[in-house]
Amino acid sequence: MDDNTLVAAVLPQDLDQPPTKPQVPPGPKIQDNSSGKKSQNRTWTDLLKDEHDGDMFEYYGTAELVMVDVRDQDSEGTIIAPPRMYTEMDGSPDGQFMLVSWLTRPFSLAVPAGRFPVTVQVWDRRGSLVHHIASLPLAEDIPIAFNSCRTGPRAVSWRDDKPAELSWIEAQDGGDPEVSVSPRDVVYTLDAAAAAAASSNGSSQVAPQVLATTDLRCGGVSWCDGDLALLYESWWKTRRSIVYTFAPGKPQQEKQVLFDRSYEDVYSDPGSPLSRRTSNGSYILAKIDGQRQLLMVGQGASPEGNRPFLDLLNLDTKETRRLWQSSPPYLEGVGSIMSDNNDDAPITLDGLKLLLSRESAHEPPQTYMVSFNGPEAENVTEQKLTNFPHPYPQLKDMQKEVLRYKRTDGVDLTGTLYLPPGYNAQHDGPLPTILWAYPREYKSKEAAGQMRRSPHQFSGIGSLSPTLWLARGYAVLDGPTFPIVAEGDEEPNDTYVEQLTASAEAAVKELVAKGVTDPARVSVGGHSYGAFMAANLLAHCPQLFAAAIARSGAYNRTLTPFGFQSEERTLWQAPETYSKMSPFMMADRFSKPLLLIHGEEDNNTGTFPLQSERFFQALKGHGAPARLVLLPHEGHGYRARESVLHTLYEQDQWLEKYAGHGRTDPDYITNDNADEQGSSTSE
Repeated sequence: MDDNTLVAAVLPQDLDQPPTKPQVPPGPKIQDNSSGKKSQNRTWTDLLKDEHDGDMFEYYGTAELVMVDVRDQDSEGTIIAPPRMYTEMDGSPDGQFMLVSWLTRPFSLAVPAGRFPVTVQVWDRRGSLVHHIASLPLAEDIPIAFNSCRTGPRAVSWRDDKPAELSWIEAQDGGDPEVSVSPRDVVYTLDAAAAAAASSNGSSQVAPQVLATTDLRCGGVSWCDGDLALLYESWWKTRRSIVYTFAPGKPQQEKQVLFDRSYEDVYSDPGSPLSRRTSNGSYILAKIDGQRQLLMVGQGASPEGNRPFLDLLNLDTKETRRLWQSSPPYLEGVGSIMSDNNDDAPITLDGLKLLLSRESAHEPPQTYMVSFNGPEAENVTEQKLTNFPHPYPQLKDMQKEVLRYKRTDGVDLTGTLYLPPGYNAQHDGPLPTILWAYPREYKSKEAAGQMRRSPHQFSGIGSLSPTLWLARGYAVLDGPTFPIVAEGDEEPNDTYVEQLTASAEAAVKELVAKGVTDPARVSVGGHSYGAFMAANLLAHCPQLFAAAIARSGAYNRTLTPFGFQSEERTLWQAPETYSKMSPFMMADRFSKPLLLIHGEEDNNTGTFPLQSERFFQALKGHGAPARLVLLPHEGHGYRARESVLHTLYEQDQWLEKYAGHGRTDPDYITNDNADEQGSSTSE
């Protein structure tokens, strides 16, 4: 709440023992839709399964709110609210009010907790009700289309530029993007102090005020002061994004368009405004020299690669002046403003201080303090703040190159090629090569072909990164683009297979032409939707790949019938597309080895472990070479040390056996050597 006061959610004082599960089910599980109400949902996981689950969820989710003065070490705090399933407690910037929300029954077996009924209220700091904002009902019927949302107040939060004023958004289309209405969203505000005065006087609740409206889906507001704020709206189907300037304190003034563009077009991205800290601890837009000008930071995407920038934007003329830009051979990026520690004094160009990150292809990121001096910020000095060592010096000299090549339909493709330290193509010859990728959808070929990476970026290696195989003598094409393009009213997935295979053919052709890849030892892999991609490629173009690795994927799209990834249509609207995209339906055509890895507790939407289990059974039933590894207690990503190490081992042995150097572990058991070494099933 303030520098000395915390509000904590603690276990209720009179907490009983957890509910006991009945030894015998009390009756059948019943879900009813006798009313014929339309309610479509994607394949959620980890849902409540019965009434006992609901009781347990309520028991472990219930807390009471206690206010604690941290200066009193002996105090146990003061209870300010009874036991409830609280989901949020956010103090106002001035510390005098609280925004509080909590879940209520009835729960649902069809949707996750984020759609359960929720109550939202404003309290004073003693826990007394000031204003009831909403009691949102169970939301089982939110449309599956993108830009759908819950009805009623959403994104309820405190304004960063006011001591205690709330803002929220309400859809006017019932949360359904298929409904044509203007405005589509309305932004409301409510002054908590005024609401408290009305409450104490016994008056009726203060009505919220309309602050702004949008015809696309509102994405929120960035606050500055009564004369300036930025309003955001966008639309998925067209990839259109609009940013407005408006004066919150002058509702009679019309909002003005600042940017109106396709958010897929990274080359035209003007960047995002920097914010500054206030004396209340909130963050608002950083006006420069008290004028209507902002600092904009962006990635600076270009055909030559990303070159992040810092611009000074005049909001009235929309003209920009470049103050700084990253220069080769480094990739640099601007971070937070550090000259905002003088309470609410204006941020000035002369004396502006920023954090800066700098890295290169062979040097890890380091942090600097950069100072701009002079009325035009013409003098720039810097101070190095960190000196991190190289995290994996044995791969410090790995070779990196950003490739650009074309697909047969003319779409530009990119990928980052890594080669082992000291490798020489003429001397060492072609290498076994791993392609690790993730497909994405676009509305235009131009946007799909834009460069979104930098040759100067330091190559971070995660615990399961494919670049680890550089140490094993492999070439790695990491993140080759697999764009699925649908222009106009076209649907991208109607030509998913064709565009996917064309991208793969172009990548392999480029690698072989460079002389670094042995075409007989090319493997493909991916995680989640990348696993779906890898299985499809092995099914539809087995001539390109010797083996594939698919981790935590979904392979039968009839099991995700109400949409997946960027697909908005249902199975019944596009049955041919769902079937054609499903490698499960191609199980009888697999001839190359496929390694399936999945966490047994995968809770990602659509990627049930059942997907891998049934796919493996289908492959095995048709005599396809395959292996299924289920990792105990793991979710969509793998976290336990044992799971990570075993995943690396499985992938390494699979690659070595089918698409590598042949250095297999004698103890690596598959059913083609099980007669000599025992069963192919392990615990």
